Amino acid sequence: MNTEELQRQPEYRRRALEIFIHVGLVVLLTTACLVILRPFLPLISWGIIIAIAAHPAHKKLEAWLGGRGKLAAALCTLTFLAMLIVPAVLLTDTMIAGLEGMTAHIRDGSLSIPPPPGRIATWPLIGTPLYDAWNMATTNLTGLLKSYGPHLRPVVSWLFSTSAGLGLTVLQFILSIVVAGFLLANSSGGAAISRSLANRLFGTHGPEFHELTAATIRSVVNGIIGVAVIQSIAAGLGFLFAGLPGAGLWTLFFLIAAILQAGAIVLIPAVIYVFAVATTTKAVLFVIWCIIVGLMDNVLKPLLLGRGVPVPILVIFLGAIGGFLAIGIIGLFIGAVVLSVGYKLFLAWLQGPPAAEQEL
Repeated sequence: MNTEELQRQPEYRRRALEIFIHVGLVVLLTTACLVILRPFLPLISWGIIIAIAAHPAHKKLEAWLGGRGKLAAALCTLTFLAMLIVPAVLLTDTMIAGLEGMTAHIRDGSLSIPPPPGRIATWPLIGTPLYDAWNMATTNLTGLLKSYGPHLRPVVSWLFSTSAGLGLTVLQFILSIVVAGFLLANSSGGAAISRSLANRLFGTHGPEFHELTAATIRSVVNGIIGVAVIQSIAAGLGFLFAGLPGAGLWTLFFLIAAILQAGAIVLIPAVIYVFAVATTTKAVLFVIWCIIVGLMDNVLKPLLLGRGVPVPILVIFLGAIGGFLAIGIIGLFIGAVVLSVGYKLFLAWLQGPPAAEQEL
């Protein structure tokens, strides 16, 4: 090591220390910002997702209103709020009325359950135990509750906690829709920021990944949530035709299960109930309708999921479902976006550097 290198060592150490301090300050500042924004991250994330999904409709409405973007954003926000609040209020009223009626019947001793049809006992596997439990509920409801009380207590607790969670979820979505309205009103500024971020992260491929992210979010909204909503509307009509008590609540459960790709879990007990209380013809028609509802996604998903996205449908589907299993409902979108971007980056890596770079 010569004299010049020995003289430069203190300078190297000083620069290394400065870099370490600067990086530490950046990490500290980033951590502090995330801690401060952590309570609002779900609202902001959902607001961004809703705004991206609604942006095409917002642009069409803005053009129809003569370029008044803020008015179009306000109308979109009010429409989304109405679509969320009105069903939630109606469902809450139905549940409260049902609970009040049941409580009143329990207090005056008039709560009664109709006897089970005799054909239930002839059903294979579940027929006999179902008939016995139903018959006991008809003749000795108090004894049935005492027998199954320890098993029902965790279910009741889960139902109460789930109801409270649904209320908080509805409130979160209301606030997220408001955030989305502000984002739509300033869509040009938000688009410029997102493009700049994509260019900063991916360089020359920034515009491509910027469009890929937006298209993937819209694809998940249409292909998973949109299909689940269509299936839920069809299932709700079937529930009303079959005369299921609390058809609105059944439809809500089916919507949640359909988003989770498990709508059959709700249809199976509905079919059992209809076969138990309705005529054979009506029950068979209901089963046929349930089969149609269950197979709808096989037709609609290929049409809506992945539409306009230069990524295979399987990649988006696996990303959405895997993201949901990993981090919850918002993972439907985050997982699909991350897996789609990773897929495109993997293809770019497989293709290798451009020919000009290879010659160098």
